[in-house]
Amino acid sequence: MTRFALTLEFDGGAFMGLQRQPHGPSVQAAVEDAALSITGESVTMHAAGRTDAGVHALAMRVHFDVVKAIAPFRLMEALNARLRLGGAAIAVLDCVVMPDEWHARFSCVGRRYRYRIVNRRAPLTLDAGRAWLVKTPLDAGAMHEAAQALVGHHDFTTFRSVHCQSASPLKTLDRLAVSRAGSEVWIEAAARSFLHHQVRSMVGCLALVGLGNWPVARIAEALAARDRQALGHNAPPEGLYFVEAVYSD
Repeated sequence: MTRFALTLEFDGGAFMGLQRQPHGPSVQAAVEDAALSITGESVTMHAAGRTDAGVHALAMRVHFDVVKAIAPFRLMEALNARLRLGGAAIAVLDCVVMPDEWHARFSCVGRRYRYRIVNRRAPLTLDAGRAWLVKTPLDAGAMHEAAQALVGHHDFTTFRSVHCQSASPLKTLDRLAVSRAGSEVWIEAAARSFLHHQVRSMVGCLALVGLGNWPVARIAEALAARDRQALGHNAPPEGLYFVEAVYSD
C-alpha cells in the first residue's frame, strides 16, 4: 500500500463542495472516480481542509492510498488526463509518496485562505464566479485596522455557521490582513484551523467597515457579543480561495 500526497487546484463553481455529496458533484468524487479508473481500486481521498460550494483552491493538499504499483508522476499525469476528459475543473499540481503515518488533514499545522474582492463599477467578465464584485468604494485601510481585533485566540461564535460541527468556537487566528492592489482588495487569513464559514463571515463584516456602514470598533463589538445575531453580513463563496496547507516537515 502506497500513500500518495497530491496538491490540487480547482475551480469550485461547478461543485457542491470538496467533500463527496449525495445531491451533486464534488471534488472528492471526481478525484476518487478518476483514481478508480486508473488503478481499479476504490480509494478514499482525505483533504487538508473542507471547502463549500463555489469555493476555490490554489493548492489543496490531499492524500489517498493505492495498492497498485505506480510512479507518482505517472499517477499525476493519468489523473489529470482523466479529470480533463471528465470535464472537471481540477488539476493535480504535484504528487509524491508519503509515509503511512502522514495524513493530509491531521498532520496539517496551518491553513491559509485568501478572499478576493473586485472593487469597481463595471461587471466582472474574466473573474465572474471567481471574485466578489463590490461596486461602492471600499476603505481597505479601515478594513485592515478593524481586522486586527480578530487576530489572536478568541471565541468566534459570531463568525461561526449554525451548521458548524466543530466541538468549540475557540480558535486562534494568526493573521488577518487587508490590502489593496488597484481595483482588487485581498483579505488574507491564516490559522491552524477555521470554523465553518468563519472566513466568509469575517470578510462580510469587514466589507461593512470598508463601505462606511460600520465603524472600525464594531468588529471588536461583534466578536465580543459571541452571538450569530451580531453578524452583519456573510460574504459570497466565489471570492474565497484555499491557498496553502502548512506541514511541520
